[in-house]
Amino acid sequence: MTETLETGIEVLDRKLDGGIPAGRVVALSASPTSQSELFLYEMAAVRPTTYLTTERTVADVEDALKQTGTDTDGVDIHRVSPAAPLSEARSAIEELPAESTLIVDPVRLLESTDSERYRSFVNDLKARIDETDGVALLHCLDGRDTPSQRDRTEYLVDIVFSLSTEVRGGTLQNDLAIPKFRGGEALPESIDLDLTADVTIDVSRKIA
Repeated sequence: MTETLETGIEVLDRKLDGGIPAGRVVALSASPTSQSELFLYEMAAVRPTTYLTTERTVADVEDALKQTGTDTDGVDIHRVSPAAPLSEARSAIEELPAESTLIVDPVRLLESTDSERYRSFVNDLKARIDETDGVALLHCLDGRDTPSQRDRTEYLVDIVFSLSTEVRGGTLQNDLAIPKFRGGEALPESIDLDLTADVTIDVSRKIA
């Protein structure tokens, strides 16, 4: 039986019978105005993590992790530059330890590279994650200008999480759907996530 790795999000781990199967690559699709970053911080809190930031500075990511109560000692943060994003990302995945987490936040910069090189990178990433029995999370911002290779990303990954946020009755509602779960069963219904203000103070086990 394949080992499962906790996401750190209690309600999601329950629905997935313990978490994400080891060796899987996940795409988290969400609006730039959503609270999807909380997913990243929870994932980074549960096991050794390599965090590749393509937009924000290392200091910004580190500060955000600390504000949510995450111990940054176990998080190795790298800034991926626009000059050679795929090469820098490849160097990082080659050093991934066993049973660790890789986060790419967001993945847009990599998706904007040459199509054949990007496809090769994602396939190599999948092989490396499988080899290390880890998990990778690609943060896919679904905004006004979606990269042309987003379809390729969602096709190649093993699992797709889709987070939607809307106002209902004057209250923000966050729903997580899992439309794709290669090698498993996609959830028939979305999960209602209560992402409230106190989560930003201490997110440890509070997304439920």
